Amino acid sequence: MAETQRVFDAHFHIIDPAHPLVENNGYLPDPFTVADYVARVGGLSDSGRGGGVSDDQPGTPDAGTSDPDGFVPGTPDAGTRDPGTPDPNDADPGNAASGLSDSTFTVAGGAIVSGSFQAFDQGYLVEALRQLGPTFAGVTQLPADTSDERILDLDAAGVRALRFNVARGGSADLGDLDRFARRVHDLAGWHTELYIDARTIDDDLAARIAALPAVSIDHLGMHRDGVDTLLRLVAQSVKVKATGFGRVDLDPAEVIRRIVDTDPSALMVGTDLPSTRARRPFADSDFDLVREVLTPAEVDAVFWSNAADFYLGRRARTS
Repeated sequence: MAETQRVFDAHFHIIDPAHPLVENNGYLPDPFTVADYVARVGGLSDSGRGGGVSDDQPGTPDAGTSDPDGFVPGTPDAGTRDPGTPDPNDADPGNAASGLSDSTFTVAGGAIVSGSFQAFDQGYLVEALRQLGPTFAGVTQLPADTSDERILDLDAAGVRALRFNVARGGSADLGDLDRFARRVHDLAGWHTELYIDARTIDDDLAARIAALPAVSIDHLGMHRDGVDTLLRLVAQSVKVKATGFGRVDLDPAEVIRRIVDTDPSALMVGTDLPSTRARRPFADSDFDLVREVLTPAEVDAVFWSNAADFYLGRRARTS
């Protein structure tokens, strides 16, 4: 029987036309709802079976049937977030180090990331998190003057990170990076995510990024000429998402291998669905490429535990 590899999809977008969208450089994306996402990753399997989050649509009356990893989409209490979320690795991961050539992928958690076209709206994000349930987290863009109360309300809804969209805009400015990133981390335990071309990271910005309490960089840093800078940041505990292969100008396999060799805990994978403005959309073979670059012992960390720990492994804190 083929082994199933859990996946924490560390980067995807939900585009719900029922919520505000903002044109970005003349671009407005097509809808990509929670139901569209579930349908797409439901077929994420190299053997044509066993993949995906659920056979049910989120939010439907019978969608409470859990999968083997404990993901229960659309359950009535899915929108209630306890800061003491259980360790995501308590669930039995299965024997992910064996039978990899025959394994399938099952998305059991993930991170919904706000795009430039959503600017500072969180309505869609809160609704999507309610539907998908507590193994999914939100990544949002906020103005730097957002109140503590609003940040804590979003934290209770499942938001776990602040995004600076340097490549596309629609977020706070990098001038606010140090103060704002530290503020949300101290207040709510959030990390910070950067969509940035690593070629543009000079020594001053690299030092500022490395000094942040918790930070990740999207899409392998985007360009081959930024890889050395990216690896220096990885060596200083910065996390990296292996996502968006259709939008990068580098060899993903080479960069993935170099990141894991530098810090095995640094790399996370994601679909980047629905791949807005990419030269090509996510393909199931992108996950096959990642898996082929890794040793069997590295696979579960890269596909599941690195990201699950980063997004769901909440530090203990008192009220």
